[in-house]
Amino acid sequence: MPAPGENLKVNPDRLWDSLMDMAKIGPGIAGGNNRQTLTDEDAEGRALFQSWCEAAGCTMGLDQMGNMFARREGTDPDALPVYMGSHLDTQPTGGKYDGVLGVLGGLEVLRSMNDLGIKTKHPIVLTNFTNEEGARYAPPMLSSGVMAGIHTQDWAYARVDAEGKTFGDELKRIGWRGEEEVGARKMHAFFELHIEQGPILEAEGKDIGVVTHGQGLSWTQVTVKGKDAHTGSTPMPMRRNAGLGMARILEKVEEIAWSHAPHAVGAAGHIEVYPNSRNVIPGEVIFTVDFRSPELSVIEDMEARLRVEGQKIADDMGLEVAFEKMGGFDPVAFDEGCVTALRNAAERLGYSHMDLISGAGHDACWMNRLTPTAMVMCPCVDGLSHNEAEEITKEWAMAGADVLLHAVVETAEIVG
Repeated sequence: MPAPGENLKVNPDRLWDSLMDMAKIGPGIAGGNNRQTLTDEDAEGRALFQSWCEAAGCTMGLDQMGNMFARREGTDPDALPVYMGSHLDTQPTGGKYDGVLGVLGGLEVLRSMNDLGIKTKHPIVLTNFTNEEGARYAPPMLSSGVMAGIHTQDWAYARVDAEGKTFGDELKRIGWRGEEEVGARKMHAFFELHIEQGPILEAEGKDIGVVTHGQGLSWTQVTVKGKDAHTGSTPMPMRRNAGLGMARILEKVEEIAWSHAPHAVGAAGHIEVYPNSRNVIPGEVIFTVDFRSPELSVIEDMEARLRVEGQKIADDMGLEVAFEKMGGFDPVAFDEGCVTALRNAAERLGYSHMDLISGAGHDACWMNRLTPTAMVMCPCVDGLSHNEAEEITKEWAMAGADVLLHAVVETAEIVG
């Protein structure tokens, strides 16, 4: 199939304006966004996105999980579509680009194709996935997970937020529950553009990251029980300090992760301490250990060592400990053909690039189970993400969208 010409590029000013216009919906308190899934702000962002897609000549599909599908027709109605996309929902203190660049970069691909009169054999479909972040409804990548058969729709609908509101009820309330069966779509390929959410590209001075693998993830909830007692009047030898037990287990988590350097990581981000009073020795702590690696055997080793070493620490301290696997997914190896299309696009366009392993979960990780998939990333300042100070440059956004454009158009097969 013919490759797109090197002069085929997106309109960076229009892309940037779209990013800034979307950022006006659900503004944060420090320059970012709070547009959590299935909120009124999410509904408003969806409506704006749909209006832009329809103005670009696309038809909009909507499934029962609220996933949005903007379709640009191809010349062969029987050819399977090439998909691209990401998510518009944000963290409570999220940035303006995480996920959003992948959706609006995809929109800019469609607009640029219209400008240049490009026709493709395969239709092209731009997707906005519901609840990628998992901030309001756990787990993350919920709707793409239902598409991929990881979760059932009923289970997803029953997810509850901090206020006791279910996913299914809130999806219906905001008016974005479609009738289309989830997972019924067949795809030719899927591409996702995203900010790196890490510091490597900026540190290496590269314009583009071609994602070859996605790290696997393991979440284990650890509950340590001791005895809450007065911090002042309880002698040191008589204490059963659950907080100290947690601290020693977390030191072991650090040691385990370092033993698999450089690609393995581990930490606890969610911690609850009971009774959480200044003058009471903690009687119970609950925390979730997050292990990640691009190798399944490494994840399994880290999980096993956490349980063995954590149990030994608890036994030595006279504490009780319990471990519960709360979620996770296996490492992902993206499709070689799609990866090559992205790498060739960067070369053709003259953008510096390097291969990357994604440290975060993305909808593309689940789409990889359904169709040939790959991801392209652009740098973000200081690698900062899930933070209102998240920042990229217009040039980085343009480079990522340019590479996406070339890979999608080539995969969808230019006609004429």
